[in-house]
Amino acid sequence: MDVEKIGPRSSPPEKTGSLVSRMIQKLQSAPPANDFFEAPTGSYFFYGTLSDPSMLRDILELQSEPELRPASVTGYACKLWGQYPALVDAQDLTVEGAVYHVQTVDHGKRLAAYETSSYHAQPCRIRYSDGKEPSQDFGYTFMFVGDPDDLSEGEFGLKVWLKRMGRGGTADNLDNK
Repeated sequence: MDVEKIGPRSSPPEKTGSLVSRMIQKLQSAPPANDFFEAPTGSYFFYGTLSDPSMLRDILELQSEPELRPASVTGYACKLWGQYPALVDAQDLTVEGAVYHVQTVDHGKRLAAYETSSYHAQPCRIRYSDGKEPSQDFGYTFMFVGDPDDLSEGEFGLKVWLKRMGRGGTADNLDNK
């Protein structure tokens, strides 16, 4: 076969108006993809270590202790993952805790980092128990997403945990709130 009979090689399109170029331009001008695992803002229901205002203040690097509202979520149970509480699905059961309104994505990321990859923020329905309005809200809570075989039955004691972590003064202050 003679190369000259085949003809000249085709070259890439030089016109920016070609189909390929338009497609590349579309891709380059597209807005950045949303990260569906981005830490959401809004009301967060806490049921363990984060229900301590001083712990939350330290993690989020707040200037003062945050205001938490007592609340509960129904349809969940609290088990133990080592010494830490782990929220799991459980029909008709209720877990008591506290709610804080996360205002920035950075704060949401800090909370997610504290909770580790064994917990993910999941939507939940919150019922407040302080008699103030709103009496309920939609928000988020950190649910356990690790190996369920690693969980055990038991109760998490915030005061006991705070003392074990060397935060005994904080545990004593919980009685004054």
